[in-house]
This record gives sequence, C-alpha cells and structure tokens, in this order.
Amino acid sequence: MLNTQTTVVRVRPRSLVVLAGIPGAGKTTLLTRLNADEPVTVLDSDQVRAWLEPRVPLPYKYWRVLVHLTHRLRVFWAAFFRPGLLVVHEPSTRPGTRFMLVLAGALAGRSRHFLWLDASAAQALDGQIARRRLVRAHSFERHVRRGSSMRADFEAGWVPFGFASVTLLTRAGTSGGLRIMVP
Repeated sequence: MLNTQTTVVRVRPRSLVVLAGIPGAGKTTLLTRLNADEPVTVLDSDQVRAWLEPRVPLPYKYWRVLVHLTHRLRVFWAAFFRPGLLVVHEPSTRPGTRFMLVLAGALAGRSRHFLWLDASAAQALDGQIARRRLVRAHSFERHVRRGSSMRADFEAGWVPFGFASVTLLTRAGTSGGLRIMVP
C-alpha cells in the first residue's frame, strides 16, 4: 500500500497563504491536491504564462517580466476583492517578493501565513525537467542558495517579517495533499 500523508495547516479566515519553495520543489503538484475549509483562490504565475503564450509570438524570455508583473498585480487585486482564502504560488526566496506579498495581505486586512515546501536542488531540478519548465541555471542557483539559508533560518525559529506563521513542509509529508483548515 502506498504511504500517503496529508499535511494540515490551520489559518485564520480570509488569510493570504504563500506556498513557497525553490523552483521545481513541487508547489504546483501540491496545489493540485489542495483541500480547504472555505472558498480558495489559487494564483500562480504559470496561469498568466499559459494565457499569454498563444497570444505572444515571441520567445518567453522576451515577455517573462510581463508574466511576473501581471502575476503580482493579480495578487493585489485578489487580496482586496476575492472572498475566502488566497493561496499564492511563489518561490519567495527574495526579500522583495516576500515584502510585496506581505504588503498585499496587510493592506487588504488578511492574515499572512508562509508555507515552505522543502526539496533538495536535485529533487527540484528533476521536478523542473518533469514539467519541462527549466529555470535559467544562474537564477536556479540563486534560488537554491537563498532557499538553503531560509530553511536553516526556519529550523532556528525564524518567521519572515509580516507573516503570522511558518510551516515547513516536505514532499513525503505532503504526499497525500495539503489541507488548509479555518477555525
């Protein structure tokens, strides 16, 4: 029998939940197995990319910045106007990205919770290959370096500025999915 575990995370109603981790860690896969107690809006930059791709006749590298800018604007819009939980898929290894997410949540009056999906660089690279979405090598290396430092900080009790909590997730611990409970 397959050993599957579902991780349960408790958050306040109408929270902004950031599902973070290095590119390829398994965030997208985990979100396909998300179960929540209230309506949930999931935002992922891949949603923007998928919508734009057939409409933009240029290689992705020329419009990548448009995808990420649009994704961030959608986060702000949803923080203010969408009911229920807001789950944002974002590597969040950069302090500026975390600040933007905190700002969106704080201005909209949402409690912020940070979920870190831990994966080794090798596991993440395998994940990228499986999805056929390879991050540029130097960008991936920066994410891995910052992510390793963040993981060590999480284990020491660090909570990123502006977030109410941090939950460290593992691939094995979430093999059966992720459940977000609202008391």
